[in-house]
Amino acid sequence: MTPKAEQGTGLRADAARNRARVLQVAREQLAAGDDSLQLNAIARLAGVGVGTVYRHFPNRHALWEALSAERFQELVSEAQAAAADEDALAGLHRLLRFALGRALDDAGFAAVLESASDAEAQTSAMKAELDRAVAELLDRARRVGAIRRDIEADDVRRLLCGIEHAVRSGDSDPTRTEVYLDVLLEGLRPAR
Repeated sequence: MTPKAEQGTGLRADAARNRARVLQVAREQLAAGDDSLQLNAIARLAGVGVGTVYRHFPNRHALWEALSAERFQELVSEAQAAAADEDALAGLHRLLRFALGRALDDAGFAAVLESASDAEAQTSAMKAELDRAVAELLDRARRVGAIRRDIEADDVRRLLCGIEHAVRSGDSDPTRTEVYLDVLLEGLRPAR
């Protein structure tokens, strides 16, 4: 069953306005430094009923997905550009740095990126697009012997999420970020 939040153009005008208002209030809360995204509080601030919020976003993760859609599309576009890069390994390095930077900038986006299940069909579709672009990139890098044969697109995403957790668990020292990313990149190389 597809929630109305996923149907996009299938929403009545008032429902679309309410959804947009909820997203606006959630963005304002995030901008003010409140990343709790308490759905009841957002409903009150948006001037809509709690049921309205839950119809569009059945849980906090669904709201994070909606809020992260634009950022996720940027990541997909970057992955597609990396896959088209003449130098597959350079494209992979650039993509990993880009993705890690976005995940470190936005904990909600990082949660959506690492989640094994999605609340919205749009998120699942973007993850599939991302995986296709990364798989193409990995295939090209494998053909030139630049990365291991046993690494798949989903592995890269999981490993990147692991680095994001490692950086967040420390003092967010930018030099550590580069060290961890270099370890990942070195680990992707084939054994010599």
